[in-house]
Formats: sequence, C-alpha cells, structure tokens
Amino acid sequence: MPDLGDFTPRSGRPLAGIKVVDLSKILAGPYVSMTLADLGADVIKVEHPEGGDPTRQWGPPFQGPDATYYLAANRGKRSVTLDLKSPEGQETAHRLIADADVVVENFRPGSGLQQVFEHTRLTERYPRLVVLHISAFGDHGPLRDEPGYDMVAQAMSGLMSLTGEADGPPVKAGIAAGDLGAALFGAIGVLSALVERARTGLGQYVTTSLYETQLALHINWATGYFATGQTPSRLGSGHPNLVPYQAYPASDGHFVIAVGNNALFARLCTLIGLPELASDPRFANNRDRVANRDQLNTELDRVLRTRTVAEWCALLKEGGVPVAPIQNLAEVYEHPQTAALDIVQTVDHPVAGPLRQVAFPVNYHGNRPPVRTAPPLLGEHTEEVLNPPSRSAQ
Repeated sequence: MPDLGDFTPRSGRPLAGIKVVDLSKILAGPYVSMTLADLGADVIKVEHPEGGDPTRQWGPPFQGPDATYYLAANRGKRSVTLDLKSPEGQETAHRLIADADVVVENFRPGSGLQQVFEHTRLTERYPRLVVLHISAFGDHGPLRDEPGYDMVAQAMSGLMSLTGEADGPPVKAGIAAGDLGAALFGAIGVLSALVERARTGLGQYVTTSLYETQLALHINWATGYFATGQTPSRLGSGHPNLVPYQAYPASDGHFVIAVGNNALFARLCTLIGLPELASDPRFANNRDRVANRDQLNTELDRVLRTRTVAEWCALLKEGGVPVAPIQNLAEVYEHPQTAALDIVQTVDHPVAGPLRQVAFPVNYHGNRPPVRTAPPLLGEHTEEVLNPPSRSAQ
C-alpha cells in the first residue's frame, strides 16, 4: 500500500458546495444534517423562534444556554428562526430551499407541516432537490402515523427483546439506537441520491424510519429466526452463534473474551489452566459450545473469578486470545488510542467557551473532517442567512 504522503492532501470536506436546509428536530434528522455538515456541506438549521429545537432543553447537563444533548448533534450548522406554520415563514423557507441541494425533515405523517412541505410539491417545484423524510415506522402500514420516539422504536423493532440478561427484564440499548440507525441509513440515502443526481440531473425523495432501520440491523438474529422459526431470547452480553463470546467476572470487575474458532478456544483453555475443556465432547466444537453454553460458562466463571481484570487481560492478550476490559467513558476518553486518533476535538462556543466534540469517524487520505463550528445559538445566523450583504457592499 502506498504511503499516504505520496498523495496530494485532501481537505476532508467532500461535500463542500452542497447546501442543506434542515427542517428536522430532536436527534435522527439533526444527526443526518450534522454528518453532512462534518463533510463540508453548508447546513441551515431552521428552528421555531420560541425555544427552537426541543433538545436545547433536554437537560441537565447544560453547557452554556443549551443542553449537552442538543450540543451533541448540531455542530457545523447555521441557525435560522422561522415560524413554519405562518405564511411568511413558509415563504422564507422556500427562499432557502430554492437553491438548496438537500432538505431533511421529520414532520409527522399527516401533520400540517408535512402537507405544506409535501415531497411531490417540493420535487415539482425544485426538480434537483433531494428530500429526506425520517419517520417512526415508514410511509406505509398501520403504524405510519405514529410519532417517532426512540424508546418505542427499540421496543417495537425487537431490540429490547434481545437486550438484557436472560433472567431479567428487557432493556433498552445504552445509546439511542433507533434514532441513530435511522440517521446513518438516512445519510447513506442522501449521499447515494446526490450521486444519482450527478448522472441524471434529478433529485430524489428518500425515506427511512427508526423501525425499518432496526430491522436491517438485526443481521444474524433475523436470518437465524428465518431459518429455524424459533424466537430468540436475551443472552446478556452473550452471542447467539459463538461461545465463549461475552463478558465474564474477574475478582474485581468484568472483562470480555471473544473466541471465534476452535483453535482459539483450545488456547484459552490452556491459558486459564483448564486444557481438558478443549477435548470435552460437550465443548470441543463451537456448535457444541453453543448448545452447552450454560455448562461451559459455569466452568469458566469458576476459574476467571480468581484473578483481576488486568491480570486476565494481560495473560490472554499475550497468549493471542481476543480480550478487553470493559471501559467506562472516563477511561475511554483518557485512553491513548483515543488520543492517537484525534477524534475528540475542541471548538469555541460563543457563550459556553471551549466545547469538546467527538468528530466524524471517517478519514479521507488520512485527513479527518475537522469540527469547524460550534452548535449554533438559537437564531444566531438568521440575519446573516436571510439578509446577506450584497456583493457590492463587500
């Protein structure tokens, strides 16, 4: 592979020159538009003059006037306040959309605003426009008009049925998996539509939902169910198709072991002082280990509880067995690997001061798109965007 230094440096801003009008709020839509902003697009975030995006108040914690929840999904944008329910606000929104490349919206299906900014009207008026609509359950079906809440999507999509300990209650994922899944697939949809527009000159109406993107992320859970007809159950940190592949208790905490083949299992057994397990017919092959998961885990737990997390991780890592401590966020953000990647960047906020952000997790020829501007104050750029200085005055 050629050294990256052999190439002309790229800016890490592949979407420079693309204009996005973001009519969405909360998380899924704003995360899409933040992703596009990270990639260099000019994103105009349209907010109601009274309060703006509701996540501005989703705290504590707060940093400056806004909740950190809002600060997590809105960097790199310019905020414009408009009352989209008023004729004047709608007229101004159309002025913004007229030369835009992308509109992102998550209006509830059947709502007044969804009808005002209905995609067929936008497409007819602006043929090159790419419109992304994110909903809870998709544009069709008996649940199409339901509002979009991440918790509801996690419950309805089966994610909570797969999350948690086997003998405990269903548990939501620690992150907003429904919203973020829709955001990531939504961004893919927008980018692919822009590629198609480059060929055809025509925009596209792109839709996705929290529900259907969670189904797409079932992956092996889904194919296993299709093949057997058996409804899977919660396994805690366990894996439905591999054993041992989960968290285990040490004397001072928990750590994970990830064994993906029989050779690794034999190596694990030798390292922990139980070589006989590798030849035990109950455990010799992965198929058998999955069938006898509980018996094997009982044997492993008994031994693994005798040493600390650090001792087991050092021993098993040196022996070539995939292993890791379970880090909390303080440990993650203080880890030298995190520092080496330069993925945590600092940007100046006009009120809160220095603001740390987790940057875009993709590099372009070794260049990570920089965090360019802080999440905007409510209406911070209204005058700048709606009444820009004339060229003759510049």
